[in-house]
Amino acid sequence: MEGLLSGLRAVCGTFPDARQWRPDNLSMADVGMAAFSLFFMQSESFLSHQRRLQRGRNGCNCQTLFGMEKIPSDNHIRDLLDSAPPELLEPCFDQVLDEMRHNGGLRHFERLGGRVLIALDGSEYFCSEKRGCPRCLTRKRSNGKKENYHTLLAATLVAPGHNRVLPLMPELIAPQDGAEKQDCERNAAKRWMERHGAGMRDMRPVYLGDALFASQPMCQAVLAQGGDFLFVCKEESHKTLYEYIHGAGIP
Repeated sequence: MEGLLSGLRAVCGTFPDARQWRPDNLSMADVGMAAFSLFFMQSESFLSHQRRLQRGRNGCNCQTLFGMEKIPSDNHIRDLLDSAPPELLEPCFDQVLDEMRHNGGLRHFERLGGRVLIALDGSEYFCSEKRGCPRCLTRKRSNGKKENYHTLLAATLVAPGHNRVLPLMPELIAPQDGAEKQDCERNAAKRWMERHGAGMRDMRPVYLGDALFASQPMCQAVLAQGGDFLFVCKEESHKTLYEYIHGAGIP
């Protein structure tokens, strides 16, 4: 745990800092760890968590657990972290996977003769009719109202009978430069395969996904990176394929 938290703190220290000067001498590492502590402690309220941190050592583990020298305010955290691209956190995901590789942790996830299973799925984490940003996706509901939302393609190491999962670096589903159509799960999955597939090849991965991923381009993207796949393929969503199966007389 100490090694992983130290790695996260080092990564947070690389976040871009737009301040011209630091009257409070507050480091970006402390800002990043303060934001992480909210999720680590599973607090339901950003503000109430912040107040607990501000009460000092008797009320939190900000110094002993997270190594924070100074506690930033919630406004400081928002102002300083909003411009940090999520891709900067990729070394943290790589560190966890490397620890699993070198310490034998991946053995607990191996199935199908020593292979690992990586589940691909989309996950929405923000939606609003009033707020939005340039990286928002948009949709129109049946009642005519427009929604702005954020979603991502999650890649997760899973194993039947194992009560733990290992999140891998996700791929954000967001407007892409030069694209005419809105981004989607399938396109994000292809980008994920291009960026991370080669690094997973030594684990002999089998990629899992719902019927959305059961398409020829997606299957080819997996095979090109040395993986295999188990994608859901329902008769109502893949009529042409089932017509071929029934025509071939396959039971």
